[in-house]
Amino acid sequence: MGLTVPFITLEHGRGLTPPAQASSGAAGLDLRAAVGEDTPLTLQPGGYALIPTGIAIALPEGYEAQVRPRSGLAAKHGVTVLNSPGTIDADYRGEIKVILINHGAAPFTVQRGERIAQMVIAPVMAVTLSPVTDLEDTARGAGGFGSTGV
Repeated sequence: MGLTVPFITLEHGRGLTPPAQASSGAAGLDLRAAVGEDTPLTLQPGGYALIPTGIAIALPEGYEAQVRPRSGLAAKHGVTVLNSPGTIDADYRGEIKVILINHGAAPFTVQRGERIAQMVIAPVMAVTLSPVTDLEDTARGAGGFGSTGV
C-alpha cells in the first residue's frame, strides 16, 4: 500500500518518462530534465542552473516532497542539487524544478530525459513552537558542531 499523488505533465515535459521508483525498495522517484532536445544545458565548473522537469504534483496535506541529489551524478561528475534537499510544500502546484550545481572539474551537459535528481515523499507534522524561559537539560547541552564526537 502506498500513497497516490496526482501529477500533470506540462507541454515541455511531454514524451519524458514520468517520475517513478526504479525498484521496489527505492525511496526516491527519479526526476528527469525537461530541457529541449536541441537545447541541452551545459553547466560549467562552479556553475548552477534551474532545470525544469516538466511536471507538477498535488501533494496531500500533511506531506512534503524532498528533491535530493542522485549519487551517480555526484560521484561521476561532481553534479549535485544546490539546495539539497529542496522542499516542495503540499500547497505548491507549480512546476518542479531542480537547482543543479557542477562541483566537478569539467563542464557537464544536461540532456533531455536525463535523470537529474530524486524526489522523496514524506509525512510532515504541524508544529507549534511554545516559548519558555528555560529548556530541559540533556547530556549534550548546548554543545555544537562536532561536540558529540570528541
